[in-house]
Parts: sequence; structure tokens; C-alpha cells
Amino acid sequence: MSESPAPETTLSKALKINKDTSRYGAFAEIGAGQEVARHFFQAGKASQTIAKTISAYDMIVSDDIYGREPNGRYVCESRLQKMLGHEYNLLTDRLTATRGAHSRFFSFANTVATSSYTGNKQTQKQSHGWMGVRFQTEPGGTYNDIILHVRMLDRHRLQQQEALGILGVNLLNCAFYHLDKPDTFITHLVDGLKDGQIVIDVIRFKGPDVSHFNERLMNLELVRRGLAEAILFSPENEILNISDAIYGKSLLIQRGTFRPVTVTHLDVFQKGLAQMKNDVRAAEGKDLPILPIMELTMHNLQMDGHVNEKDFLARVETLTSLGMHVMISNFFLFYGLKRFIRRYNPHFLALVVGASHLEKLFTEEHYKNLEGGLLEGLGKLLEPKARLYIYPHKTPVLCLTTKSFFPAPHLRHIYSYFVENKQIVDISGCDETAEYLHSIDVMKMLESGDSRWEECVPEKVRDLIKAKKLFGYHS
Repeated sequence: MSESPAPETTLSKALKINKDTSRYGAFAEIGAGQEVARHFFQAGKASQTIAKTISAYDMIVSDDIYGREPNGRYVCESRLQKMLGHEYNLLTDRLTATRGAHSRFFSFANTVATSSYTGNKQTQKQSHGWMGVRFQTEPGGTYNDIILHVRMLDRHRLQQQEALGILGVNLLNCAFYHLDKPDTFITHLVDGLKDGQIVIDVIRFKGPDVSHFNERLMNLELVRRGLAEAILFSPENEILNISDAIYGKSLLIQRGTFRPVTVTHLDVFQKGLAQMKNDVRAAEGKDLPILPIMELTMHNLQMDGHVNEKDFLARVETLTSLGMHVMISNFFLFYGLKRFIRRYNPHFLALVVGASHLEKLFTEEHYKNLEGGLLEGLGKLLEPKARLYIYPHKTPVLCLTTKSFFPAPHLRHIYSYFVENKQIVDISGCDETAEYLHSIDVMKMLESGDSRWEECVPEKVRDLIKAKKLFGYHS
């Protein structure tokens, strides 16, 4: 009876790479020490893999090597790109003549900020970083990039450094030996890491040998696995680092299924945007740029417990075609989304919600994991710079608004408190709209071949659905 192979460890992965004499590269690490390169030295035979390691901690030294960052930040994607490019170009310029015929060159880089808890309080510096590898798959071949943005969740600096070392070795192992199966790539990437050690909220692929990776689906997989709390798509369908994208802005977030997005969604959004400008000025004492975001939860993307990838891509593509940013999150409850936003952004935040969601918002069962129950949950959600914008839920027999919603008798005083303090407010002008179109009704028209659906969605979305046969459309 044959024995199953022993599971790979971080050191055994590093040793495998060291023994692969075709791999040769440079390591540049800023912020947490030589955490990744250290594993290759400890594994043995590092001279077969490592051409150079560098830690440019001093800012003047770092700027002299890689150039200054216009924003003054050193833990950012542009810094990582400069590090990867500089080290890779040096390597190929110096060694192509002597090793280029049989070596597959690579450069690995990370720029990170770690921090430790002191007593019961954590320092204000966020523990996060950018990590990436630039590599060839064949000697003399074109380079490819894989880039990550990570947050370290361990309490102490040494634990964060150890997690970074494991992740870095895994990234190189994946780039060198696991490009053939995108569906198992994330599994190999986090191998050996404990749950709750690392958040990976951006992963990028660039180059001819990684073109088979669908970047949108790979980032969605991070959210599905709980490795990321949320991801953000730009109107150009690029993956954005959320902390950078929302920095210094007020946010207007509308949650929905958007299957498909309807003219009602846009009408409500535009009215909410108009109302928000005055609220931002009152709350902030000045005008701030407003970033509109359409948000979907993983709960709304799953069908029978599984994510329909084709359906997911259709929703993202139709929303971004309208110039919208699109967020996919793991936050079933609104207070979780708000707390996530507050990690990066203290400015005015408005969540656009249909009146039909008020009943869910005031369902005590949803807050059973909180010691303070519903009151604690609503307290975490609503504060002077956070509001719920409510739009009517209209049916042939009902028009539900903040004024016609009545929670359970023992919760009415709580509801009245938030309404009277204008933290739960109706969107102005929405009650003038005669009919509200719901995605589920438009979807039924689409599925049955009823051409009236074309009048229910924005023109760009209509054309996109017909051209690409999205959402099961058939002419």
C-alpha cells in the first residue's frame, strides 16, 4: 500500500524552488525585514535561487533607488511596481548574457507596515502591505506580474511577519508551479496560513502566461472564501484597493440584486445623489467629492449555495457600463458594511435602501450575536455622519415609506428616535414616481421573452444584454 505524499511545508516549498536551478531572482523587502527571503536561506541551496536581496529601510536610500512617491507614501502599489521593475530590469540587464539562455528570471518585492498591540490598544498604524512577483515562465520570455494587497490581522508584529513570510513563499510557489489550474490557485496561495491571519483584498494578474486567469472571478473567490470582506470594481472593470478608492470622499452606497439593474435603480440613485450634496455640506462643513457605489452581497450572488459565475459577471458588466463603481461584500447586515467603511473613511455615508428592507432592519433575530441586540446593531450603523436613505416600495396595493412602516410595538420608540433625528429619511421626490420596477419582475419578462423588459432597463444595459445575451436573453 503506497503512502500518500507528506504535505508541503513553507521550508519544503522554498527548498523545491532552490533546487530548481532554472529559477533565479532578486528579493526586495521593505517594512518587515527579509521575511520571505529568510525562508529560502533557511531551506538551503539559496545560492541557486537568490541573486540578490535588499532592504532599503531608510527613506532617502529607498528614494535614491526607486524614486520618490508623489504622495509621500511608501506602502502603496506604485512603490511595489517600481521595486519589481527596478530589480527585474537590473537582473536581466546584468545576467541575460551569461544566464539568459537557461534561466527564468524573477523579482519578488513587498512593501509593508506592521504594528503591535500595546496593552489593550493597537497603534493607529494599519498593518497592511503590497506584495508581488514579476517572473518568466521560459528563459528569455516575456515577464508576468501577480500582485496582492494584504492586511495582517495577528496581534503582534512577529506573528504578522511570519504570516507574510509564508504568504510570500506561497506566492512564488504558485507563480512557478500552479498556473495551470486557476480554480486551485487561491488554495495554494493561503496554504499553511491560519484562518483570520491574513486578508487579501486585491489580486492582479498581468502578462501572457496568466491571461487565462479571470481577474474578476479570482477576486470574487477571495470574498467567497472569506479571505476578503469586500472587493471593488471601477467603471473600467479594474479591481481597486478599497482604502485608496474611498479615501477623502463621501460615499453613497445602494444595495440591490441588480439582476438586472433597472431604470428605477438609476432614478432613485440620482435623487439620492442630489439630496446627499446638501447633507454632506451640513455634516462636513464643506463640499466633498461623492463616490457612488452599487453594492451586492455574496448572499445575493449565490444560487442554491453556489455562485453562478456567468450571472455574476453579467451583473458587474451591466453596472460598470453605466459608469458605476461596484462593490461585492460579505456583509449581510448593514452595520457590518458601515464598520468596514469606517476603517478607512470617517466622512458622511449614506446607504440607499428600499423601504421593504426596513422590516429586516428591525428584526431582532438578525442581531442575536451582539450583546446589546438590535439596539447595539442600530447604534453601530447610525451616527451623525451615517444615514439610511429610504425609497418607496411600491406595489399595486401598497406604497411603503418611512411614514407607513410600523415595527413591532416595543421597537417603535427606537424607530421614532432615528427618524426624528433624520438618520432614517425618505429620499425626496421618490413618492412622485408612479411605478417602481423591481429586478425580479424585469427578469420574469426577460425569461418569458416579453419585450417590455427593454423599456425597464437603461439603454446601455439593454444593448449590452442583447449583444452578449446576458441573463439568459434570447431574441
